[in-house]
Amino acid sequence: MTDEERQQQLTAKARVTATLAAADIDRYQLQTVDARLYAYVRQVAGNPAGHCLWEQLSVERFLAMCTRYGLNEREVRRFYAFYESLQFPGTQGPTSYRLTPVQCFQFAAVYGFWHQGRRITKEVCLFVPRKFSKTTSAAAFPLYDLLFGDANAECYLGANSYDQAKKGFDVMRQCVRRLDPRGLRYIVNEDVIKSRRQDRSAFCQCLTANSRTKDGLSASTIVMDEYSQTRTNELYSVLTTSMGIRQNPLTVIITTASDVFDGPFYAKLQGYKQLLLGRYTDDSVFPHLFEPDPDDPEGSPDTWRKVHPHMGITVSQAFYESEYRTAQRDGAEAMLAFRTKLLNIYAENEQRAWISATLARSVMRPISLTAIKGRPDAMAAIDLSESDDFSAVSTAIYSPQAKAFTFHTAYFFPEGALTGHPNERLYRTWAEAGHLTLTPGNVIDYRTIVSYINSVNQHVRLLQIGYDPWKSQEVINMLAATGARGVLRAVKQTYGTFTAPVESFEHGIKTGRITINQNPINAYCFGNAVLDTDNLDNTKPVKRARYQKIDGVITMLMCMRLFMDYER
Repeated sequence: MTDEERQQQLTAKARVTATLAAADIDRYQLQTVDARLYAYVRQVAGNPAGHCLWEQLSVERFLAMCTRYGLNEREVRRFYAFYESLQFPGTQGPTSYRLTPVQCFQFAAVYGFWHQGRRITKEVCLFVPRKFSKTTSAAAFPLYDLLFGDANAECYLGANSYDQAKKGFDVMRQCVRRLDPRGLRYIVNEDVIKSRRQDRSAFCQCLTANSRTKDGLSASTIVMDEYSQTRTNELYSVLTTSMGIRQNPLTVIITTASDVFDGPFYAKLQGYKQLLLGRYTDDSVFPHLFEPDPDDPEGSPDTWRKVHPHMGITVSQAFYESEYRTAQRDGAEAMLAFRTKLLNIYAENEQRAWISATLARSVMRPISLTAIKGRPDAMAAIDLSESDDFSAVSTAIYSPQAKAFTFHTAYFFPEGALTGHPNERLYRTWAEAGHLTLTPGNVIDYRTIVSYINSVNQHVRLLQIGYDPWKSQEVINMLAATGARGVLRAVKQTYGTFTAPVESFEHGIKTGRITINQNPINAYCFGNAVLDTDNLDNTKPVKRARYQKIDGVITMLMCMRLFMDYER
């Protein structure tokens, strides 16, 4: 989290705390719907220290929607009665559970708002820590649609792995078997629950991220379980784009945090936060997010209670204390698990990386080369792909007054090579957001890169342009032909070349002397880079796995090398 983001959240918390404290909650008559719903809203409004910013903002938004649409008591009570009639598998056998206050709030926000005969809420995100009762909630949504939704309802429970999907689906199967023990109304198979009634063809199906989905789907309810773990948006996209004919479609994401920053959910989570902060308006989306506030100590029971609204119900404080001691004792991997699964924050094992993606994000700022005034001196460096992956161009500006570096990196990829690429979905997401420039053809179009570098030179004065002498000859010839011959410099890709830039860059980023442009590909590259050492103790970043990329890291270090070697 950057200092700017931290301050924004602290300011937002002060504002929403004051707003909820001044709210006349009694006028919404929530107690006539259910005392638990009223108690939850009262608790969040009256105890700001015990509830995180995002939880407060959800309550504020809920009250605003009560004003706008009114709360449909009949629909809310109907769902409550349905949930509490289900018998879920438990340690003592089939068990019915009473809804907790926080669950009453969540389900009221989903099923309580209607306009002109249509349900308002169509997309739900429950971002909650482990042991929150996610499995029972994940089962309840599709089961409700199966029993009471459209006659031809299609309900899908999706997950990243087969084991995860089956875990949730098995709960659904057992619930249906308890409702229909003789199998007169429903056929219950390993992966499908289907109505036997001739006037009702509704069904539920279990799917995984690698399932072979087909055209012709018409999903009415989708539940994506532990969506934060997936690196592909394919299953989610196939299912959600099939919902067009449904009047009351419902997409539910129920997940705990993870260390997968380059997956589709992390980006969605940022969007949910912007929605709650009021940056845009969409009443069809209901996010309920739990994580610590800025500056909350991770080892404090107060933080644990804030993060986990079922503390003392489905999980104990003693369990958190034990897990925290274990994490402190067992090292980075155990602490990563504690932070992601129990504190519900996106985190990574910072011991794996040279400069972690988290640290890289903390120094990212919106930087536009076209907005830079005075045409300052700068260095540029190019790292070209062999043929079918992205290329990077970094520009580095040094401020003698501030003794600080500003880095801007642009990324390019051949559009024709996207289909079937191992990172296709990720690259398409970046391209759609404007973070990755697609060039025509199946291999990288050097003309696009040359044109980009020449355009950069209109806003900064490029003192040198660094390149890898082993694989850059064609683009170097093109740059030379445009008049750049005098500033082209070969930068050998040896360990000895990178040792000094590695040390200087690490010191600069940790002391606030380095700023990087706000592009998620930068953080992705840093998260993939680990330091390797040769037999002379020289160091260079290398990628951890075959399909991971570190090109932006390399070009930034090449710029640093150029500054070190430059003689006026």
